[in-house]
Amino acid sequence: MGAVVSCIKSLFQTIGACLMAIVNGIASVLQAIIGAIAAFFDIIISCLTCGRSGGRRGGGRTSHV
Repeated sequence: MGAVVSCIKSLFQTIGACLMAIVNGIASVLQAIIGAIAAFFDIIISCLTCGRSGGRRGGGRTSHV
């Protein structure tokens, strides 16, 4: 009787470990996708900000000279 309970307990532990691995995999994929989207918008915002501030600085220097 103890062997049957031990086998069932082991089976449930294995199923639980498998489900946790699946959840961790999905979380890792979502984290990678969100990180990539955030990096993409960071690059776009950085480019737009540099273009605008660089143009204003250059215009200010040429008008004072």
